[in-house]
Amino acid sequence: MTRERSRRRLRRRSRNALIAASLTALSLTASGCVVVHGERVRLPAATRAEAAKALAAFTDAYNKADKAYDSSLDAPYVTGPLADIDAARLKAGHANSPSGNANHTPLKLTDAKFTIPRKAGWPRWFVADARGNKGGDFRWLLVFTRDGLGERWRAAYLTLAAPGSVPEFATDGDGWAEAVPADSTRPAVPPQELSRSYTAYLQNGGKGFADGRNTSGLRADRRKAAKRPGLVRQFIDEPLTHGEYAPLALRTADGGALVFFSTHHYEKQTAAAGTSVPAPNKDVRALTKGEVKQSLTLESIANQVAVDPLGSAPVRVLGRVQGLTAAEGE
Repeated sequence: MTRERSRRRLRRRSRNALIAASLTALSLTASGCVVVHGERVRLPAATRAEAAKALAAFTDAYNKADKAYDSSLDAPYVTGPLADIDAARLKAGHANSPSGNANHTPLKLTDAKFTIPRKAGWPRWFVADARGNKGGDFRWLLVFTRDGLGERWRAAYLTLAAPGSVPEFATDGDGWAEAVPADSTRPAVPPQELSRSYTAYLQNGGKGFADGRNTSGLRADRRKAAKRPGLVRQFIDEPLTHGEYAPLALRTADGGALVFFSTHHYEKQTAAAGTSVPAPNKDVRALTKGEVKQSLTLESIANQVAVDPLGSAPVRVLGRVQGLTAAEGE
C-alpha cells in the first residue's frame, strides 16, 4: 500500500512538472520571449531592415572619420582587412592635414541590395551591394559581420565590382541566401584555400585563375615595374585566412560560390649603388618608419571578391581593393 502511494505521488509530481513546463513555454510564446539557440538553428543573419540600418550607420561613421581624418570615429564600425586599410588611410591623412580633410566629399550609397544568408552559429554576416558616388562606375560590395547578438554590425570587406558582374545567388523560398562552408569542396577551390591559391598564383602564375586586371594584369604590371634600370622591386604575397580575415562565401545559383577573401603583401624597392629610391609621396612618408636611403619596403592589405565556380573552371576575381598599411625605409 505504501509502495502504491509512492508511485501515485511520483506520477502526480511528473504530471505537475509537465504542466508547469507547458505553461511556462506558453507564457514565453505569448509574450514573444522565446529563446532560440542560434548556434544550432539555421536563422537569417539579419532582417533586411537591420541590414539597411547597419549600412546607414557605417556610411555615417565613414563620412565623419573621412571629414576629420580621425579613425576613432569609424573604428567601431569596421573590422578585418577594411579596418586595416581604412585606419592607415586616415592616419596618413591626419599626419598631412591635422585640421581635417579639406577635400571631403560625403560618400553616398544608393540602390542598396542585401543578400542575407540563413545559417547556424557565429559569426553572422550579410552582403550589401550598392551604387556609390565614388570610385567610378562600380558597385560597392560590403560584407558586414558580428559575433553575437549584443555586438554591433561591422564592415569587414569592401570591394568594387563592375555592374552586372556579380552572379545570381541561390536562395530559398523566403529569399534567404546560403552560406558556403569554408572547407566546402564543391567549388573549384575551397573558400579557405582561396587566399593561399591566389598568393601562390601571384608569385608563380598558373591556370587556376582567369585572366583579368587582378590576375594576369597584376602579374604583368609587376614584371614591367621590375625592369626599371637602377631599381630592383621584389614582391612577397602571403595568405590571410583566420579570425577577422577569414573568407566568407555565398552559394551562387549555378552551385558555385562568391567568395570574399584577404591577402597580405610586401613590395621592397632597392636602389642600385650610387642611386636612390624614388621619393615616396606624402601619404607613404606619413606611414614610413626609418630613413629611406637605399630601400623602401611597402606593406599592404588587400581584400578580393571572386567567383569560385562549380567544377574545375578557373576562378574569376571580380574586384580587389589594396591599401598601404605601413612602410619602412633603410
